[in-house]
Amino acid sequence: MKQLALTSFCALILAVPSLAKALDRPNILWITSEDNSISWISSYGAKNAKTPNIDQLAQEGFRYLHCFDNAAVCAPTRSTWITGHYAISIGTQPMRSRYDIPHDRISYYPDQLKKAGYFVGNGGKTDFNIGGRSDKDTWTGGGSWEKRATGQPFFTIKNIGDSHESRAFPKNTPVRNDPAKMKLHAYHPDLPDVRQTYARYADAVENMDRKVGEVIASLKKDGLYDDTIIVYCSDHGGVLARSKRFLYSSGTHCPLIVRIPEKWKQWWPAEKPGMTVDRIVSFVDMPKTWISLAGGEVPAGYQGSIFLGPNLEPAPKHHLSFRERADEACDMVRGMRDERFAYLKNYMPWAPNGQQLRYMYTMTATRAWHKHHQEGKTDAITGRFFRPRVSEEFYDTVKDFDNVHNLINSRKHSKKIEELKAALRKRQLELFDSGLLPEEMRVRRAKENNLTIYEMVRDPKLYPLARYLDISDRALSRDPGYLSSFVKALSDPDEGIRYWAICGIFLLERDAKSALAAIKTALKDEAGEVAMMSAWAMDKLGHKETADATLESLKNHKRSDKRLYECLLRWMGREVFVPSAPKRNTRRAGKAVPGLVKTWQIIGPFDDKTSNTLETFAPAFAKDAKWKPITKGFEPSRIDIQANIGEHDDCSAFVRTTVTSLKKQTVNLQISADDYVRAVLNGKLVEGKQVALRRGGNELILKVVDHKKGWRFTCAFTQGGKPVEGLSYTVK
Repeated sequence: MKQLALTSFCALILAVPSLAKALDRPNILWITSEDNSISWISSYGAKNAKTPNIDQLAQEGFRYLHCFDNAAVCAPTRSTWITGHYAISIGTQPMRSRYDIPHDRISYYPDQLKKAGYFVGNGGKTDFNIGGRSDKDTWTGGGSWEKRATGQPFFTIKNIGDSHESRAFPKNTPVRNDPAKMKLHAYHPDLPDVRQTYARYADAVENMDRKVGEVIASLKKDGLYDDTIIVYCSDHGGVLARSKRFLYSSGTHCPLIVRIPEKWKQWWPAEKPGMTVDRIVSFVDMPKTWISLAGGEVPAGYQGSIFLGPNLEPAPKHHLSFRERADEACDMVRGMRDERFAYLKNYMPWAPNGQQLRYMYTMTATRAWHKHHQEGKTDAITGRFFRPRVSEEFYDTVKDFDNVHNLINSRKHSKKIEELKAALRKRQLELFDSGLLPEEMRVRRAKENNLTIYEMVRDPKLYPLARYLDISDRALSRDPGYLSSFVKALSDPDEGIRYWAICGIFLLERDAKSALAAIKTALKDEAGEVAMMSAWAMDKLGHKETADATLESLKNHKRSDKRLYECLLRWMGREVFVPSAPKRNTRRAGKAVPGLVKTWQIIGPFDDKTSNTLETFAPAFAKDAKWKPITKGFEPSRIDIQANIGEHDDCSAFVRTTVTSLKKQTVNLQISADDYVRAVLNGKLVEGKQVALRRGGNELILKVVDHKKGWRFTCAFTQGGKPVEGLSYTVK
């Protein structure tokens, strides 16, 4: 009998090659935390927070010394992660842009893992910033490995949001860590509000570390610890202003720790656990590496290097990073670095790092810093954040991790600077860097040619990248010797060339006075981006009324970048940004929602933030569930249930009501939430907007997810835009 079973098992393996390959492969658990650089992990020498669980993982695994994010902010980073392509290469680098890519040419790495026989789960790591495909489409399940088939290896992401930027926002709660003991970055002034924010974030990082420990404990409890490669890293740096979103070390240098069980010791990147690894790892390397570890087929277009496992590739000599629009703040920076030195090129140096970005200014420390600067109390280092920038920066990140001593003019480092500049240009050409046109200009050009940005930038007739790199280099040099060539380029048929020409003229300021006639002509350029920079150049030369008239005419320009225009008004001082403290629990009430349901009970909070299957609603059906009535927080447009069960971060909650209908009928269910909400009606997961109500009682349960605090949601039953008549709502 045993022989028969063995024979059948072997036959199954031969019949399913992907299963045969998967059986000798490890499980992979990828634990990600949000927004923390190595500056907050104690095994990397950080002083402000204690992270014993991550430190223990480092003792049992290998700690990488040179792991860097490519984008310094979440959505473009996740574009890079899910596709194995640099976001600038596929056009998804602006924050929350969700531009389309050719999905028939670019597969997501979980697709390849599934082909290799793996169960792929994702516990909260979506926001891929890509259009044309749902973020949840590629995943088999949430962050749990229990749903895999018997014997099936798993790849699972456990994302921990406790260290997110929002955790450093002001709260009326005490901090555990002592603000007086916080070690500040050199660029932050020593102010009470700055120290208080540091301490609050240190608390948040320690909460994150505790959850890392809980995830690992769960793996051990299930007997999977010695069959699973554990990877821990953050999704980028952070979190106080000038780290997250910026290409300095505190924004891109991330912790990376990998634990590999003894049975795969041939893959150890160093002699024994507890040791460090000097190799450069860029985030773009990770998708290719995960597929390789799983024995899958790596797509030919993937742009990273395999840094672990049986198919190890040579380490890259350099790391590329990039910054573009983050929320409402327009910018463009490219960075190239090695293990020690970092070169940054500011393609929009007229924009200060500390420009308006309301989310960043929600933090008490940012507002206090800005006020300190406005009062004239900052120095050359602490005040630089709020001033226009130089075109190029170069740092020795070992001696100067905070990147406050710009060595770009150092003769001692001239060879290294030239090496990194040449490497940057070479990589930009190889990747078809899509950022050399203003965001809306590149979108227009792709749309007018019925192409994705990915396809457009690979057509040299539509996107002559080498020309753009050449003229942008001349513009950023601020060399008056190029003035005549800029004037000539203002007549070029390519609006991208004209844009960089006027940028070069603008940066020359008074040295561009002889080009006044050409600037006046450019005020009427059909490309709004050219006209607005021309207006600013006129303003710099003392022609304020002409500049203002042009800016007024650009308000509703059809061929222009609206976000860039709004930023330019702020940079010029035409619209002054005055940061103010956010008002707590006073979100603006919208218009009344017809048929808003106000009778609910609640149970929560829960750590599980998935809601894509009926199984995730299990706690709501438990017999011992302790439901509480909702009695506060109603607005005409939504329900705010934060007041009932306290303030919680990055959690889910269930709410329920009984809907009594006088007849069997089909109605519209209108639900929305700040982050995510999913509904179950009469035990079935709701798909779409229309639902069928049976006569009598109908049990409706919502699972509401909020990544910040509280649970705010809207729920209504409508027909033809009006409340459904004859419905009543009760709670058990």
